[in-house]
Amino acid sequence: MATHTQVSLPLPFLPEGWSAEKDFKAIGSLTAATQRSIEPVGPHFLAHARRARHKRTFSEDDRIQAQENVKKVEDDDAGEISEPEDPMMLSRDAKDWKSQDHYAVLGLSKHRFRATEEQIKRAHRKKVLRHHPDKKAAAGSTEDDSFFKCIQKATEILLDPVKRRQYDSVDEHADVEPPTKKQLKEGKFYKLWSNVFKAEGRFSRVQPVPKFGDENSAQEDVENFYNFFYNFDSWRSFEYQDEDVPDDNENRDQKRHMERKNNNARKKKKNEDVARLRKLVDDAMAGDERIKKFRQAASANKNKKRLEKEAAEKKAIEDAKAAKEAEAKAAKEAEEKAKAEKESGKKAKEAAKTAVKKNRRVLKGSVKDANYFVSGDAPASAIDSVLNDVELVQGKLDAEETAALAGKLNGLKIADEIKGVWSGEVKRLIGAGKIKDGEVKTLA
Repeated sequence: MATHTQVSLPLPFLPEGWSAEKDFKAIGSLTAATQRSIEPVGPHFLAHARRARHKRTFSEDDRIQAQENVKKVEDDDAGEISEPEDPMMLSRDAKDWKSQDHYAVLGLSKHRFRATEEQIKRAHRKKVLRHHPDKKAAAGSTEDDSFFKCIQKATEILLDPVKRRQYDSVDEHADVEPPTKKQLKEGKFYKLWSNVFKAEGRFSRVQPVPKFGDENSAQEDVENFYNFFYNFDSWRSFEYQDEDVPDDNENRDQKRHMERKNNNARKKKKNEDVARLRKLVDDAMAGDERIKKFRQAASANKNKKRLEKEAAEKKAIEDAKAAKEAEAKAAKEAEEKAKAEKESGKKAKEAAKTAVKKNRRVLKGSVKDANYFVSGDAPASAIDSVLNDVELVQGKLDAEETAALAGKLNGLKIADEIKGVWSGEVKRLIGAGKIKDGEVKTLA
């Protein structure tokens, strides 16, 4: 027990001779009082109005409010784990416990698989206080204890993690029905289907479960969601719905038969559940505008790539065709050019040949005009000698030299001038070493 010690602290003595009349000095003064009207606001106004209405003092109102708060907490606690009891449920046979709704028996219908162990225990206590056979007998009730046994069985199932998991596996009251066409027409597609798959996701071994999303979800998230539920790994095993297996050792064959029957029934229900879930996924996908949008985008992208590929192939073919045509055109132009050059060369050659012939005629004509450099009628021997020398000189000249010599002789009529030109040409050829000195006699 705690002890208290009293300590005396005397006030200090005033200085000797001190008095308030002569030693007290005021360092300020108070302002005059002002009267103001103050009104409460918010919760204080409500409290003021409540006190004024019921004519309570502050202490009375605080006490009454505290009592009401306590009662409200008790009522809230009762409401959390209690609900109206169905008369049909109260009259059910305890032997038929396997078909009863354990959560409804304990008043936990709104919690179901989300109910905590503490909530289950509190609900059990409240139900026991209300339906215990001794309490009913004390109250003069003649009802049997069948519903009390239902309470005990529900508590036994829900407080055992294995048995509760088996019951939650087949608890149809926790399922969310897929939306109807009428509901979907109201524009709540994503919200309604999200609730369905959220309820299904509680059976997944893999957690967390992808969310259904909304119209703004990315394509990767939507595809991951549907892939997850198409390959859903469920822990539902349906043992809870097994038929009872006899425990006596004398009937082993019947026991094995019932075990095989139960195993086959579980597999069948498992397959049916898988088919049911996949149908849900198919139905959701069929009406999912996001899937349609993604497919349209993929189709457009595929068509775009196909058109781009076709355009590239067409361009390549056109380029090859154009290159081939250009090559053929260039070859044709080259051939025509070569042909033209050949024709031109041929003509030039013929023209040059014609010019040489013409110039040679000029050369021969010049000596003829000079009467072969003799006076009177030229004898045949003189003509042959001069023409032989002309042929000799012509043989030493190229086309240009022939043309130059013809140009000098062209138009000359005087024999001496003609011979002078021939003499000069012979000297040039002798100087160039093309003709030996004395080899040409008539033209020197």
